[in-house]
Amino acid sequence: MSEVESGPQEPLALGEPARPAVRSYVLRQGRMSVAQKRAYETLFDSHAIVYAEGILDFGQTFGRGAPCVLEIGFGMGETTAAIAGANPERDFIAVEVHSPGVGSLLKQIAERGLGNVRIIQHDVVEVLRHMIAPGSLAGIHVFFPDPWPKKRHHKRRLIQSPFVALAASRLSPGGYLHLATDWLEYAEQMLAVLDAEPLLRNRSTGFAPRPEHRPLTKFEQRGLRLGHPVCDLLFERARTPEGSGQE
Repeated sequence: MSEVESGPQEPLALGEPARPAVRSYVLRQGRMSVAQKRAYETLFDSHAIVYAEGILDFGQTFGRGAPCVLEIGFGMGETTAAIAGANPERDFIAVEVHSPGVGSLLKQIAERGLGNVRIIQHDVVEVLRHMIAPGSLAGIHVFFPDPWPKKRHHKRRLIQSPFVALAASRLSPGGYLHLATDWLEYAEQMLAVLDAEPLLRNRSTGFAPRPEHRPLTKFEQRGLRLGHPVCDLLFERARTPEGSGQE
């Protein structure tokens, strides 16, 4: 579903403050449809949060106190909209860099009347580092990130130790990190990286069954037709780091 990538990046269409040379993605901006462009132009201000270096107050952002889940790289937004619609008791911060995807999700937010989704169009590493307080998230979703299949490009993959450590630090104790991929070699790397993170504990033995909260996506269905095994990984933040000696 998502196309979260890693590597150098071109400027976003929206104005941004100074940024580092390396991002968690490569920006490959597609063309927006008429409907996506209309949604982007008319709904962005009311349903998006402009990136700024300051911790978000979820209660102020959504006007209530509710568990908050971070959706990373939501692609065209179908899964994010479906999950948010099925879980009205939770709030969702959805991060994506591609304008067509942002326009698509904005359109679905309006069509479904979703009041529990806000979008940030920015690099997720900077969002996590500067906008999300440590220990504040109930969950993080990373569904079908770019696998960068060529070996020389593996360094561009999102799921690597520094990113996982940062993401885990933003989860509340008991909060979950849910990944999914249809690229087996990447799934095995993900599992090794997550197993090595002391803040995380696997909820399963190895890969997990697809949880009910993750809908079967078009992207996933395409992978299944191509014979790609789809792997889910479901970890949670431990109450104390592994090896700390505390209960």
